Amino acid sequence: MAENDFPGWHGTTIIGVRKGGEVVVAGDGQVTLGQTVIKGTATKVRRLAPGGRDVVAGFAGSTADAFTLLERLEKKLEATPGQLARASVELAKDWRTDKYLQKLEAMLIVTDGRDLFVITGAGDVLEPEHDVAAIGSGGNYALAAARALIDSDLPAEEIARRAMGIAADICVYTNGNLTVERIAG
Repeated sequence: MAENDFPGWHGTTIIGVRKGGEVVVAGDGQVTLGQTVIKGTATKVRRLAPGGRDVVAGFAGSTADAFTLLERLEKKLEATPGQLARASVELAKDWRTDKYLQKLEAMLIVTDGRDLFVITGAGDVLEPEHDVAAIGSGGNYALAAARALIDSDLPAEEIARRAMGIAADICVYTNGNLTVERIAG
């Protein structure tokens, strides 16, 4: 099979919702190869504790690539304790300029409970508008659903869960097997 013929890994939706003094990051469990579900219970949201300070990260894209990025982020956080923005910018700079890292195919949502960022391989560190960020195959569906719910009386976790449910109903690459991590600001 030629490299261009490889159907590619698809499937995940990650959302971050900041509301009421906490941030919730939720991710589904689906991994697909082409049109086949390979696994429905993958864990794509992780709690990191570099230097004893909690950070929650969710990833979309290649698992091996995402783990490489998470390891690099942990090192950046150890070098700059309590400075998620600085560590994220440093990771994005490395990702953009390092020939090895440039080939990595993943995106991250990271939070320390105060800040919430999307980090991309294009060198972006984006703080979302409206306190909602989403990435992955069903990211736009989850983002739209959460934006519609953010001004309701629902807490962050319920908004994230409902938004992920809507994304799972629409996106064939997203399922309802959620991993949810909550962190206070």
